[in-house]
Amino acid sequence: MVQNRSILGSAEARRLRRQGLIPGVLYGRERPVAISIPERDLRAALTGASGTNAVLDVVVDGGSSHSSVLKEYQLDSVRGTITHVDLQEVRLDQTIHATVPLHLAGEAAGTKEGGVLQQVVSELNVEALPLDVPASVDFDISGLHIGDSAHLSQVALPEGVTLLDDGETVFASVTQPSAFEEPEVEAEEGAEGEAPAETAGDEAAPEGDSDAGSGDEGEPGTTEG
Repeated sequence: MVQNRSILGSAEARRLRRQGLIPGVLYGRERPVAISIPERDLRAALTGASGTNAVLDVVVDGGSSHSSVLKEYQLDSVRGTITHVDLQEVRLDQTIHATVPLHLAGEAAGTKEGGVLQQVVSELNVEALPLDVPASVDFDISGLHIGDSAHLSQVALPEGVTLLDDGETVFASVTQPSAFEEPEVEAEEGAEGEAPAETAGDEAAPEGDSDAGSGDEGEPGTTEG
């Protein structure tokens, strides 16, 4: 059961949170209603078998029940707790659009071969009746070898759930690891900072001459490699 919020504003929202209540808004078929929900009840509902796609029976101040789903929520940046929720009233006999997490199950064969697994899509957009929306969808990647990829059309969805995304979209692949090669450093004749090689016929420098063998360039530079 939730309560109607007659007082709005950030100060009132902070007061509610201190009392263990989460401020929110119920978007109904008629007009939005400002509400507050016990944090314990909300957490229990959203951590159940249906996860964040659970259908909530919202009763405002002892009135009639409203079947609702979580539309949006905000989290505390430090604690990670929910600070605000938006609920959307739904009809159980009409389909809705929802976002479902996509999890990879198992270990890809290609990773055992030295490949690198990449997942580029982690959520699916689906259409289903409110009570048919799954909490998440798993895909077994154990058959993926190096060079293989998986498309959204290969994901098995529960009966009554329709994929809204492009089925040709690649969501996971196993690629060959990038080879790391040490750069080759080649000495170039006459490179800046190098002393010229002694050639036959050059006059030997006088013994003890401190300037012997020193080039005009000063200290030798570092060859870029």
